[in-house]
Amino acid sequence: MGLEAEALAVPHPYWPRDLELRRYVPNDRPTWHSLSFLFSASAALLTLTWLAAGWRGWTGAPMRTGRRLAICWFAICGFIHGVIEGWFSLYHTEIPGDQCFLSQLWKEYAKGDSRYVIEDNFTVCMETITAWAWGPLSLWTVLAFLQRQPHRYVLQLVVSLGQLYGDVLYFYTEYREGFAHSEMWHPLYFWFYFVFMNALWIIIPSILLLDAWGHLSAAQRALDAVKAKKH
Repeated sequence: MGLEAEALAVPHPYWPRDLELRRYVPNDRPTWHSLSFLFSASAALLTLTWLAAGWRGWTGAPMRTGRRLAICWFAICGFIHGVIEGWFSLYHTEIPGDQCFLSQLWKEYAKGDSRYVIEDNFTVCMETITAWAWGPLSLWTVLAFLQRQPHRYVLQLVVSLGQLYGDVLYFYTEYREGFAHSEMWHPLYFWFYFVFMNALWIIIPSILLLDAWGHLSAAQRALDAVKAKKH
């Protein structure tokens, strides 16, 4: 009798509907709890970073609005990559049955992509690299711009390229599987969780890549011009 009970799959809200999750425990927090935490924490961090970027004490010179927004973006990336995705990297095997807040946040997000509750190999590898590489580098990029370190645009280029590459693979692997891990066209789970929240890491890094390209190219042209004059 015990063996028969163990073999039964636990009912869950994920796709595909025949997906078997034997250790799944439903969230005991409502959806708005998870979303309000994510957006409240992001808004607070954005506000603090915006104020820090506008403080003249860092460099004595004001920053333009676009640059301050870019710094805010990297600060939020540092938080999401390092804390939220870092949690997934460490505890992805326990998330389906765990009731810690961040585990519940991932179980909520998994309604838009169930790969996050089945220990999907690509997702685990991609999120681990994101957490431990792009997370710290995002924070370094924030400090580099606040302090006007000479390598700041190199960091912006590297982090943005890494984010863009990972997100393209994220969408492309799911496309090749026929979008099997989400309820197609669902306004919240598919369009907001899966499409919109991840499309940000394609659109914004693409803009920042072009921005870094422009600044690095201008710096190289200036250096080439100085060398040409010396000869």
